[in-house]
Amino acid sequence: MADTRAASRGRLDTPRDLRRTLVKRPTFRADAFGSFAEAFARYMGTARFIAWMTMVVVVWIGWNTLTPTQWRFDEFPFIFLTLALSLQASYAAPLILLAQNRQEDRDRAIAEQDRRVASQSKADMEFLARETASLRMALGEVATRDYLRSELRLLLEELEERDRQRDLVDQPSGDSGDSPRTT
Repeated sequence: MADTRAASRGRLDTPRDLRRTLVKRPTFRADAFGSFAEAFARYMGTARFIAWMTMVVVVWIGWNTLTPTQWRFDEFPFIFLTLALSLQASYAAPLILLAQNRQEDRDRAIAEQDRRVASQSKADMEFLARETASLRMALGEVATRDYLRSELRLLLEELEERDRQRDLVDQPSGDSGDSPRTT
């Protein structure tokens, strides 16, 4: 019986299961509000938003000045319109600032990555410059094509000169075997 109680309580070195709740807590992406703020700021920066806002304000003012008095809901000086625009501005400003901060963070990360790539590229270029310099120094000791051609020409001229000298030595002073014989 004691063993069953210990088994039901569990071991002390293992954590207990969490309690199950009837209503599950809502979960959302940690970045969801930031994404919403960016989308909102992006929309507020369009001509479409300005056109809609202008149309709403014109209709609001037109309705409250041109309709019969009993249908008007915001008499001059348009206190409700001022309140609505102030409320919109009070929510828009922090959302726009949040979107700008997120963009600044992205720009900072991109700039850091660009710096890393640039430093790696610089190191690679310096390495290649050193390798190129060492190859040029090594090639300074290697015979070039023009040098080999000039040396071969000199050797060819020496051989031709030796052939001419040998031909002169081989020819007897009298009749050479090259001339045609007349009989």
